[in-house]
Amino acid sequence: MSPGFNTIATRALVVGSLWLALGLRLAAAQATSPWNGMGVSNRPQSMVAPVAIVRVGLTVGDMDRSIDFYTRVLTFRVVADTELVGPALEARTGVFGARVRRVNLQLGTETLELSEYLASSGRPAPIDSRSNDRWFQHVAIIVSNMDSAYRRLRSFHVRQSSTGPQLLPATIPNAAGISAFYFRDPDGHPLEILHFPPDKGAARWHAGAPGLFLGIDHSAIVVNNTAASLHFYRDLLGLTVAGQSHNFGTEQAHLNNVEGTDLQITGLRAPAGPGVEFLQYLSPRDGRPYPSDERPNDLVHWQTELVVTDAVAAMARLRAAGVPIVSRPEPGTSGPVTDFLIRDPDGHVVELLGQGGLP
Repeated sequence: MSPGFNTIATRALVVGSLWLALGLRLAAAQATSPWNGMGVSNRPQSMVAPVAIVRVGLTVGDMDRSIDFYTRVLTFRVVADTELVGPALEARTGVFGARVRRVNLQLGTETLELSEYLASSGRPAPIDSRSNDRWFQHVAIIVSNMDSAYRRLRSFHVRQSSTGPQLLPATIPNAAGISAFYFRDPDGHPLEILHFPPDKGAARWHAGAPGLFLGIDHSAIVVNNTAASLHFYRDLLGLTVAGQSHNFGTEQAHLNNVEGTDLQITGLRAPAGPGVEFLQYLSPRDGRPYPSDERPNDLVHWQTELVVTDAVAAMARLRAAGVPIVSRPEPGTSGPVTDFLIRDPDGHVVELLGQGGLP
């Protein structure tokens, strides 16, 4: 394990306790709906006006190796390849002296953004990471045929997390018939392939689009407390609850490769783009907290990128609400106002993009 990742995450725990206090009062109000990814609940007035989740980003150690993996194995295609350097980048990421190669990969209508820190590179992910550690985040890639997708992944000798593809049973009504499999990319980032039965998932996943890998449905994050996370993503950021499920049993345990897995799952959506899915482990409760000293150049780093109508107002309101801000003021300015990074109650990073500053 890398230095700094083996310490107690004091800041993350303190922040989490504050969010917990704010969020506990919301627990009784959570609606349940069939886990079909299409329902919504009423949304209270939020501090920001979300437009869309436009991308999910992650930090990689070797860009060429990652491009080869995502394009050759998973059939993403490169749509942008740029280098970034300068005060604005340092302010946004909080990483001094950063020089970043950034590549956007598209699958279906969704985009995955890879960042390699050519200068000021960070630390590798802990080699003993597990699916219930709270730095866990993945994207769920929808496949047209689970058996064919699994055979393809095996042919490329991907590193498996799940024992094998798991078909969730009728004892989990809101997830019954869903099949899924966890694996890892060359840097150890967890990924999921997912297949929906006809009564689950958005209609577009059943529209007969060509290809084996169809697109990204959502990004899943491990959370310590669903109510606290709902306060952040729903009440502050304005996402809507799309569905909930209580998942347990041997199939779920072998999917996550965590013995005795008992999960509360909550899915949320912005008006457009992939969703965000909470994974709260009711059991076991031994998942480790998000590293308190994580930075965007570390290989555990993921970020969910949300376009909002007014980034200036959003930043002011979120700062006043005590939301941790990763970005720092750019020298000679009043601060980053069209693109900035914040942390959720557990430490996961969300990037807020103003409509006028969307790259």
